[in-house]
Amino acid sequence: MTPSIPHHALLVTSSLSGEAGTSSALARDYLDRLATRGPDLRITHRDLAGDPPPHLDAETFAAFGTSPDERSAVQRERVAWSDAAIAELRAADLVVVAAPMYNFGVPSALKAWMDHVARAGITFRYTDRGPQGLLTGRRAVVVSTRGGRYAGTAADSQTPFIETFLGFLGLGPIEFVHAEGLAMGEDHAAAALESAQRDLERLAA
Repeated sequence: MTPSIPHHALLVTSSLSGEAGTSSALARDYLDRLATRGPDLRITHRDLAGDPPPHLDAETFAAFGTSPDERSAVQRERVAWSDAAIAELRAADLVVVAAPMYNFGVPSALKAWMDHVARAGITFRYTDRGPQGLLTGRRAVVVSTRGGRYAGTAADSQTPFIETFLGFLGLGPIEFVHAEGLAMGEDHAAAALESAQRDLERLAA
């Protein structure tokens, strides 16, 4: 089944190189392709490297678990970033995550974003049958860039982690596009980018 054209996409980038980062550029290229199919596509951009989220601490976690009408002014300030990030997820029907691989995992800013959008009773809940994601009806595309080649190997801890996390919140289907070998010479990099662009073109078609 061909996915319907999204109305509102959330682009989450985390490259330390900002807009010049390969993952950011590929993700933006994908959204540009989608926009040619649906010119009314609205895009919200959350740049985690340019505006990094605060890392989760005990005070913020306690504020999450406090009823909104019982939170202090400090606690309300603590949850404001999280509330805004969750509102962006709820407003989107497509989530595009640009995730370069740093030290075999995701950038720390992306992990911090995950910690802020995973809120019990808001984006997921526990039931007698196990956890249930509350952000269903949203598909996701993950653009992952790597200097070496890791997909399909035990060293690729990034892909299953992101897939598990997004699925935990109820997102799906989740599509991955990997651009690998970017630091293995110009020929490898060019071939990887060409392959990734073909995959993104297919997803946008």
